[in-house]
This record gives sequence, structure tokens and C-alpha cells, in this order.
Amino acid sequence: QVQLVESGGGLVQAGGSLRLSCAASGLTFSTFDMDWFRQAPGKEREFLAGRSWRGNIDYAESVKGRFTFSKANAGNTVFLQMNSLKPEDTAVYYCAARQWGTQPMVISSYNYWGQGTQVTVSS
Repeated sequence: QVQLVESGGGLVQAGGSLRLSCAASGLTFSTFDMDWFRQAPGKEREFLAGRSWRGNIDYAESVKGRFTFSKANAGNTVFLQMNSLKPEDTAVYYCAARQWGTQPMVISSYNYWGQGTQVTVSS
């Protein structure tokens, strides 16, 4: 059974930082990529960070320079370091897994999703 479990969300003041983690189990980690998304109330789920087809890490323009994607050496955990947080970053943050060779950023590419972790940034 595949499980993705996010943690690290919470309430933070504007300008603060949080580090999200997503631990996966039940996957063949060498054949899946894990990326980050978020969904704010009343908005569509949006891609934030993950590995592109070129092999580098792509970021949404809204978080570029503030958020950093990383991956544990074992491959079963990914992280999202979030700095200089803004009230507009308030959302539920999800990690998702897709098989290698599928198109990144496109929601339909992702086979598995975590339950999400709430991030609230106060002004």
C-alpha cells in the first residue's frame, strides 16, 4: 500500500520559515518522482516544486527564490524549505508521486497524493 505523509505545516508570521517533509512508503523510489503542490481556499491546486524532464528542479514563479526542494539520499523523503513566507502562501500543501517519464506539473500525471498539511501565514 502506497502512503505519502506530509508534516511540518503550521501557523507562522509573515517573513517566517517552515520546512515541510513528505515521507513515502510502498513505492519503488527509483522509478517515481515526488513533487510539491498547494491549494488555497477557492483556488485550483498548483504545482510548486519538483524535478523536470531535464533533471533540474523547477519552481513556480510565485515561490522561486523563497522555497527550496530537496530529497533525502534514500529517496523516500522529500522536503520543502519555505522562507520569507507571505500571507498569500496560506494553503494546504501536498506532496504527490508520479512515475518517471510522465509529464511533471500536470495533475493527471500523479498517481499518489498525501493527505496535505496546512500552512497558515499571518500578516
